[in-house]
Amino acid sequence: METLGTFAHLAEEIAREAGEMLLAKRPARPEVLATKSSPTDVVTALDKASEELIRARIKAVRPDDAILGEEGGSTGDGRVRWIVDPIDGTVNFLYGLPDWAVSIAVEVDGEVVAGVVNVVPRGEVFTAARGEGAWLSGERLRCNTGVPLNRALVATGFGYETGRRRVQAEVLAHVVPRVRDIRRAGSAAADLCSVAAGRVDGYYERGPQVWDYAAGGLVATEAGARLGGLNGRPASPELTLCAAPGLFGELHDLLAPLDPERDA
Repeated sequence: METLGTFAHLAEEIAREAGEMLLAKRPARPEVLATKSSPTDVVTALDKASEELIRARIKAVRPDDAILGEEGGSTGDGRVRWIVDPIDGTVNFLYGLPDWAVSIAVEVDGEVVAGVVNVVPRGEVFTAARGEGAWLSGERLRCNTGVPLNRALVATGFGYETGRRRVQAEVLAHVVPRVRDIRRAGSAAADLCSVAAGRVDGYYERGPQVWDYAAGGLVATEAGARLGGLNGRPASPELTLCAAPGLFGELHDLLAPLDPERDA
């Protein structure tokens, strides 16, 4: 019978292999293969190659499991589902910036039970299993606690569509004077792991999909953070918010009146 640790170990093996492939095959400037929601929402050939590798490795070991991938969509209908982002931070990957990651989560009966985020250029592999903590290089991770809003370093990101970006800029203009500072790394998965590791105090963003936050969200919550949306809702593409419980509440109450879930 599988254990949560077994899922996490397999996800880590696959995420490491995909990361090694991406580093080996990444040209000096990868070419855009296609765009999705807008001309700036890009896909490279290596996004697809990474997901194909990950799917093949999962199917070789667990042929009956379902898989949801950013590029290949949903396949299968097993009670175990793998949630895959083959390159989170594709624009960073395209430009040679260091914050891009392979993200793999495992969900059982709708609950994420294992997650791995391989921030490949940094050589950092974050792992978590439900109830067993979050880890990096053998060190257990703990998010920062006791940080008030006005001293919080907060990570965020921006969408690809013009209308959404305009609203996000308006929201950010209200947030910046109330916090220590803002960081924009370009990978939701890496941002959530930064919360777990105490490199930032909180994170919020409208737009991340489940493959962006499933694994990183578990890493963060296993490190003591709270993950959710507005008004008690779960994290979702409408809004994903993550911080230690006290700061989560303060950041939530700052954001909620700004109506950050709108696009115009």
